[in-house]
Amino acid sequence: MNPWMYLLFPLLGIAAGILAGLLGVGGGLVLVAALAWLLPGFGVPQEAAMHAALASSLASIVLTAASSARAHAARGSVLWPTVAWMVPGLLLGGWLGSGLAVKLDDEALRWIVAGYCLLAAWQIGFGRTRAPVDGSEVAAPRGWPMTAAGGGIGALSAVVGIGGGSMTVPLLVWRGVRPVRAVGTSSACGVAIGLASALGYALHAPDGALPEHGLGYVYLPAAVGVALASVLAAPWGTRLAHRLSAQALRRVFALFLLAVGLSVPWSG
Repeated sequence: MNPWMYLLFPLLGIAAGILAGLLGVGGGLVLVAALAWLLPGFGVPQEAAMHAALASSLASIVLTAASSARAHAARGSVLWPTVAWMVPGLLLGGWLGSGLAVKLDDEALRWIVAGYCLLAAWQIGFGRTRAPVDGSEVAAPRGWPMTAAGGGIGALSAVVGIGGGSMTVPLLVWRGVRPVRAVGTSSACGVAIGLASALGYALHAPDGALPEHGLGYVYLPAAVGVALASVLAAPWGTRLAHRLSAQALRRVFALFLLAVGLSVPWSG
């Protein structure tokens, strides 16, 4: 095994953990871009690099999002009724989305990820919110529309390799939820997305998808190295999220998505 993996993957995990706590995105977007660059150097075929980056990102998100959700829950920032309504849709969407993604070629996936990041950056940076102007809390969003939204979020998240925060956070903010609580709730939803999607990439992949150290398209050294480090780093991002203003949090989120979207098409 390449000794660099013992340094590079944990460093990515630290970045992913901080982003998970800060933005509720599970670090997935930055992981996909970075892994698409790195994995061919670890023996992953170039034509499978994007699939492996997506699958490994989603597998690591399970622990990253769980750690972030736990830290946010301790501060009362997870809307559990909303999570309960969204989870069935998230699980089904993640499974179906991963099944679609394994049928797409590497270049198509790169442009889908890039286009998604740019659209999400515009939405979170300039989209409107229905949050009460007096700063009061709204009731946790519930009902079948949230389940249906979960299905769409889970499917698209599986295709672009993320924990769904760049969709869940704007949706909840639009419904009037304060951004910091939207981030906490998104982190909890990311656990369900990661589980269903990573399992889909493992089981939908063709035989011998990766030459070694793979479970379907999940490159295990990357998934494990990132996950373990991110669990330790996620609480740092959570503390920072609770110190930033709502406007600053939205700007950080938008700039982050813009940078990732511009980098992905040229990562192959």
